[in-house]
Amino acid sequence: MSDDLHLWRIDAPGQTLVLSSDGGLPGALYWGPALLPETDLAALARACEQEVTGGMIDRLPPLSLCPEASLSFEGQPGLVAYRDGAPLHPRFRLEDTNGAQFTCRDRDLGLTLFFDFEVRGETIAASTTLISDREVTLHHLAAPVLPGPQMGHEIVDVSGRWIGEFQIERAPWRAGIHTREARTGRSGHEHPPLAYFPEAGASNTQGTVFSMHYGWSGGHVMLAEELPSGRRQIQWGHATGTRAAGTKFRTAPLYLAVSQAGFNGCAVAFQRLLRDHVVVWPKPETPRPVHYNCWEAVYFNHDFAVLSEIAERAAKLGAERFVLDDGWFGRRDDDTSSLGDWDIDRRKWPEGLTPLIDHVERLGMTFGLWVEPEMVNLDSDLARAHPDWLLGPADQIEGRQQRVLDLSRDDVRAHLFRKLSTILSENRIDYLKWDHNRLLPIANAAQAEGVYALLRDLRTAFPEVEIESCASGGGRIDAGILSLTQRVWLSDSNDALERLRIQHDAALFLPIPVTGSHVGPRICHTSGRSIDMPMRAWVAAQRHMGFEMNPRELTEAEAEVLTRVTAWWKHNRHWRMGADILRLDSADDTVIAEQQRAADGSRFVVFAGKARTSHQIMPRPLRLTGLDPQALYRIDLVNREELHHLSRGRTALKGGPLTLSGQILMQQGLTLPWQFPETIWVIEGEKL
Repeated sequence: MSDDLHLWRIDAPGQTLVLSSDGGLPGALYWGPALLPETDLAALARACEQEVTGGMIDRLPPLSLCPEASLSFEGQPGLVAYRDGAPLHPRFRLEDTNGAQFTCRDRDLGLTLFFDFEVRGETIAASTTLISDREVTLHHLAAPVLPGPQMGHEIVDVSGRWIGEFQIERAPWRAGIHTREARTGRSGHEHPPLAYFPEAGASNTQGTVFSMHYGWSGGHVMLAEELPSGRRQIQWGHATGTRAAGTKFRTAPLYLAVSQAGFNGCAVAFQRLLRDHVVVWPKPETPRPVHYNCWEAVYFNHDFAVLSEIAERAAKLGAERFVLDDGWFGRRDDDTSSLGDWDIDRRKWPEGLTPLIDHVERLGMTFGLWVEPEMVNLDSDLARAHPDWLLGPADQIEGRQQRVLDLSRDDVRAHLFRKLSTILSENRIDYLKWDHNRLLPIANAAQAEGVYALLRDLRTAFPEVEIESCASGGGRIDAGILSLTQRVWLSDSNDALERLRIQHDAALFLPIPVTGSHVGPRICHTSGRSIDMPMRAWVAAQRHMGFEMNPRELTEAEAEVLTRVTAWWKHNRHWRMGADILRLDSADDTVIAEQQRAADGSRFVVFAGKARTSHQIMPRPLRLTGLDPQALYRIDLVNREELHHLSRGRTALKGGPLTLSGQILMQQGLTLPWQFPETIWVIEGEKL
């Protein structure tokens, strides 16, 4: 070990990052579970020394926070840039640090790198900034590069599609690069900027897991590389080649979490990060309201009398916010026209939106409105007046009959701000559903920066208006957009069976209060599947609850179930909106189960959904997690009335509440009553 090696540690709850430098770029000496405060870092450095013998390698260059090609690094460098057409191969030296920011320079090339670290909740936020004294063209700049776990066998990341978001993908660590890149101009259904790196044997509830989230909405790249030497590195940055030439570049924050309690430990760290440190709540003391959205009831066919009746029925069911969706502006009778013309359609609303808002408020609800400011139809007054405002070539392939406005332009953002400000100023609106229904025609980071700037201006001017990020459902979900919004529409699918799985996997990242989930129509509009009301209602009640069917279609029995479940949701939202979601390891792979645990550990609720027919007759026990093994808990089945007459056994939960220790609940588990597929059990637990 070099005598002039310098060491620093950054501690967050549950994890420690140790950096080292011998004068060059600092690197991650250790990233893992929290070290004891008295840990001898010099001894740690000696223990981490490596030796390579044989082959062509004389010495391994350091795996630094920004690996340098100039050091004969055999992997992907952390900086790829050009000046006057020539590639740059900098050699940085550490010049200054306070232990949280590290300043490194190559004075010959006039380049400076800043590495910044900040503890945010139970995560560490890490970012890189490049400053050049002359203009450079940047191809790739990595957020601080960290080593991949040597004990891991696989990389767990996320794919998806419209109405099929948050699909878990598993790839083995192997020689070479595992790359995921999102070039659609948003974080995307296809490549959400989230990855987990478990050590061998890790499950939802046990084992060591590392995780990373890149908090950026405009497209990203992740590289998980096993080098020829066997070392591993993980890089994140903006999608390659998506930034204009300039003199200053900054990555988004890369959020780091480590857990020795399985995937759940990292998931909870991210849930708390978003809920408590990223999202800015407009009215933090106001309970999260039950939504009603009229989209799947009327689509573009707006009629005051019809919507008034629907609002009355929604309020009776328990709705507290009424959202008027697409179709209120321009001459918007379908999706082929009027995007960009954000003026109230006087054919449908001759007196404006005020009569509907007044009616909604008399019913005890607030009013919300759908917008899609980033988009434009060619058949619109805006596109005809300003064809130069459209992003991309004139002959581009359209998506959903629409184009994209170039929000990197000051004049475009100013126009949209004026239009949206007028709507918000002239109407009592407390919520915007902000949609984004097509991909960008070209990958352009400046577009995301422009969206952020517009949202910041609106948040400043209207700080009490809540905004939902909806991008064809779950196409733009990340910490960047959630720093400026308060809710996401997780999927356009209201199919309860699909959402059961989507919500379960999205819990690796998303907390309850930001995750919109609605009770859809009896026959789902995206799957054609018919699902009974208890399943639809309870799955929506797992997250931020709402309705999106036509309430006039409900039978008396369906309305009674929905009203009862909504009342349960309201009764429990005071603790559940701050609860952690713990995914449960089910011995029966047809059961998708989670446990929502109160912040103080005093209570919990378990949702156990049966997605399909089990392989065996007898239900297998479901182990709970995160309880006090010494404590006693009172357990009760919330929806006992949904027991089927074919469930003939003597399962104890059928008869009434049980008192069991945390140890039994976590070791033996709960035996659930038998039930048909496409049903769900809801179990409450209270610590005695």
